[in-house]
Amino acid sequence: MKLVKVIALLAAAGTLAACEATDKTRDRNIFDTKDLSQLKAGIWVDPNGCDHWIIDDGVEGYLSQRLDRHGKPVCSGAAPPGVATGPFKKGSKVVDAI
Repeated sequence: MKLVKVIALLAAAGTLAACEATDKTRDRNIFDTKDLSQLKAGIWVDPNGCDHWIIDDGVEGYLSQRLDRHGKPVCSGAAPPGVATGPFKKGSKVVDAI
């Protein structure tokens, strides 16, 4: 019984260590060759009617709230709530190939 607990503890520690090693704050460009700053953003409108910048490069997706210069949400009416519009899939080789 002790051996089972030790193995379970080691497995849990290994799993946690693997999570810490993954840096999700930057794009590694493993599947795509363009930097995020070179991709085109579209707009996704949330259920409240406010805009969010959206980019889909075919492998990863990026989303951030669209804010005015005072830090307030932009609710432009660019699309109905729940709809994404614009060239947000332009960075994707997979989508471009279809």
